[in-house]
Amino acid sequence: MSTTYRASSDSKPARPPHAVVGSQISQDEVIFGAAFDRKVVRRFAEFVKPYKKTVGLALIAVLVFTAAQLSIPLVIKYAIDEALISKVGGQNLLMLSVTIFGAVIVINYAANYLQDRLVGLTGERVIFDLRRAMYAHLQNVALTFMDKTEVGRMMSRLQGDVNSLQEFLENTITAFGDLVLLFGIIIIMLTLNFELGLLTLSVVPTLFFVRILWLPKAKVAFRRARETNSITNGALAEGIHSVRTVQGMNRENVNLDLYSDKSNGNLEAHLRSAKFAQVMVPIVDTLSGAAMAIVVVIGGALVLDRTLDVGVMVAFLFYVQRFFDPIRSLTAQYSIMQRAMASGQRIFEVLDVPLDITDKVNALDPKRIEGEIEFRSVTFGYYQHQPVIKNLSLKVNPGETVALVGPTGSGKTSITSLLNRFYDVWDGEILIDGIDVRDYSKGALGQHVSMVLQDPFLFTGSILENIRYRTRSASREDIEKAAEVVGAHDFISALPFGYDTILEQQGHNLSMGQRQLLSFARALVANAKVLILDEATANIDSYTERQIQIALENLLQGRTGIVIAHRLATVRNADRIVVLQEGQIIETGTHQTLIMKDGLYAKLYELNYASFDDLPMNIISQSLTTPVRS
Repeated sequence: MSTTYRASSDSKPARPPHAVVGSQISQDEVIFGAAFDRKVVRRFAEFVKPYKKTVGLALIAVLVFTAAQLSIPLVIKYAIDEALISKVGGQNLLMLSVTIFGAVIVINYAANYLQDRLVGLTGERVIFDLRRAMYAHLQNVALTFMDKTEVGRMMSRLQGDVNSLQEFLENTITAFGDLVLLFGIIIIMLTLNFELGLLTLSVVPTLFFVRILWLPKAKVAFRRARETNSITNGALAEGIHSVRTVQGMNRENVNLDLYSDKSNGNLEAHLRSAKFAQVMVPIVDTLSGAAMAIVVVIGGALVLDRTLDVGVMVAFLFYVQRFFDPIRSLTAQYSIMQRAMASGQRIFEVLDVPLDITDKVNALDPKRIEGEIEFRSVTFGYYQHQPVIKNLSLKVNPGETVALVGPTGSGKTSITSLLNRFYDVWDGEILIDGIDVRDYSKGALGQHVSMVLQDPFLFTGSILENIRYRTRSASREDIEKAAEVVGAHDFISALPFGYDTILEQQGHNLSMGQRQLLSFARALVANAKVLILDEATANIDSYTERQIQIALENLLQGRTGIVIAHRLATVRNADRIVVLQEGQIIETGTHQTLIMKDGLYAKLYELNYASFDDLPMNIISQSLTTPVRS
């Protein structure tokens, strides 16, 4: 099975996979989306569906709470008109009114508590499921997507955008109650006294007119405030992550001035948005006061004319006081919904990234392999029409150690990435024990092919947990034995808490050489048949390199090894050395045979260069005209 690579005659390069998604992530995030996006809501509803019973109970609680809110003024009206003003059975009616009022208050509290409890639980569970789905998906997407994605923005999606959807879910249920309350107040006021109800509601058109004038400018101000927030937070995160470089280059004062400029812009934007936010508060309060004045003046006159009961007028005052609360709440819902729609688009955009590297049906998952590796006419690149590896063929026998050397960009790391199937080849095949890697499950490749990278990543936790990170069933005895084999046991034992010593972020409380030895121990505990060492000695000193060499010899015993290195000392004892240039093999052989061939490798050795990257370009160019010699 192979994927054919065809070079197009069209000079315009084809868009690489996920170019749209990658470019969108690299651009400024959208702050506000459409007020309502059916696709986002439909997708989000899929995550809410498992909790539909809880949501249903929450809605019932909202309705009961709203009904209690609407009934309180009616109970007060009844107490005034029937118990206080009427002289027939007033004492009994008053006691009845107090009892009903107490019952309504209890129902109001219970429904409000139940509503908040159910909505909160549902929101947390839905967001947990959504965040878990995103994390699981990102663990399996092809590296072609991750290569184009900024980690900071992806973290923003996992945290901030997911929280926006949680806020949307919780406030949507609340908004349902606000709508019911708003229309309930209107209906009750019109029912109690139609004329007074119409006069009281006459202030509402003024509010809508003001909002029509206010909303466009306010949206611009709010959007600018959030944009400057994003810019300022980005500058802050960059300054924290790059603090070593900043201090090393004495850029503290310069960076502080740059950050101050961004902070001042953020402050001005927030002051302007606060001004617009504060405009509506006195307007709403004024209209609320005007409505209450209408009730007092007009209602009072009607009471004096004995055409309106006092209890009705008091009930109107309570309803007017509550009338503008749901309006304020629903106004806030609009912005929350806009942010949620934009966040939902970004979240589901990530969840929709296709998994290019997937297992076949009935993919192979062997318990053990021999470790024979073969590359057959492999062509591959990260951008179409720009191959990094060109028609490369190479066979590695079981138990053999092959070193890949060559200048930067010659395709060494790409070869190992293809073997792990981080990417799929454009053309040709990569075989393990004669079987295409695409026929194995990803789990099988992860079990039988292990990598040690140039900059080993150590996780926050104990040394013990880091060594058995890949093989969680490994015992403490297995871990200590692996550490002894690679030469890490002595320095671990000398630490205050030995194997239980907690590592700082990325293991920065250890030296680079110590971190590398821990990564070797981790690979040894994993017991993979194929071991890839990618520049494992690039960032260490000569003394530590000698320790690493001993560890490498122990690590590679009985395993098929592919060692990527620039330094000659690392590859001199390899069974075979393959010299790469521009994705092609130009020389292959042992150290001694390559010296005798007087090619690129020999020139590197004779001129006493420590690395292929140190070679002058004229020597590298001359080597390209030399045919491959085995």
